[in-house]
Amino acid sequence: MDPHIKAFLDEQAAAAAGQPAPPPLDQLPAELVRAGYTMQRSAQNQGAPKDVDTRDLTVGGADGPIPARLYTPAGAPAVTPGLVYFHGGGFVIGDLDSHDGHCRRLAKYAGIRVIAIDYRLAPEHPFPAGHDDALAATKWVFDHAAELGIDAKRIAVGGCSAGGNLAASVSIDLKGDAQRKLAFQLLLYPGIWPDELTQSRKDLDGPLLTKEVMTWFEKNLAADGHPQAHRANLGSKADVAGTPPALVVTAGYDPLKDEGRDYAARLIAAGVKATHVQHDDMVHDFYILGDVSPKVDEIARDTAAFLKAALA
Repeated sequence: MDPHIKAFLDEQAAAAAGQPAPPPLDQLPAELVRAGYTMQRSAQNQGAPKDVDTRDLTVGGADGPIPARLYTPAGAPAVTPGLVYFHGGGFVIGDLDSHDGHCRRLAKYAGIRVIAIDYRLAPEHPFPAGHDDALAATKWVFDHAAELGIDAKRIAVGGCSAGGNLAASVSIDLKGDAQRKLAFQLLLYPGIWPDELTQSRKDLDGPLLTKEVMTWFEKNLAADGHPQAHRANLGSKADVAGTPPALVVTAGYDPLKDEGRDYAARLIAAGVKATHVQHDDMVHDFYILGDVSPKVDEIARDTAAFLKAALA
């Protein structure tokens, strides 16, 4: 494991050892968990680039306007490619602020505009509200590309963890839309929800993403048994043929690593140009741990360079 991240995790464990055990997640209100997550991740990513202009706005969601944030790197031309980005958090936690530093890095290092979408979260808005918002917001960005300074012919979708699931799902939903043709999909340690438990889900219980947390996420999302569950459970039945080229990034110490690897392989088998990169010494959520390890910024630069080339 990256030594900086290991030291960070060891410090967290030592601090927790002297405190009373926290109550089970099921006994905590979702809004409290959200607040704690955003506070932690924001504090761990303060060193992100500052020379990125941000503008909060609203975009069209599936059931009315939803918040979004547009990132424009300093000195950007009037029109650039664009990335529609969905934050992680198991469809339950996470927001524009928790992933702000990460979006700043992508915008700055790729030299493109990034628009982060604050889709509705479970359990207040159970499945498929988040997926419906992600699809509606992506369509909205296509339809308003000119006023955003985005080239409608060079729009990508991306996301991390649950956001990677949303990006992959939107890529499938839009593959037959001739008017809104996605150029790329950026899937960062995506939660694919495979047909069967992968070996990494069986073997790994954390760090950061534990079995308790994943169970809590899935219970709150309430996708199981829903007629549209296939939009979240992107197992072997998901028809990925015809989706845009992809970069799939996984982490060696992440329970989701096997499903990300397998999804990249399925894309390739279906004729999609896909690249899989695994960072063996990284953990889940590492893209938003920018202040914890200098390697996070290095990887973000590499990821952004790949994205920039894909949208050139």
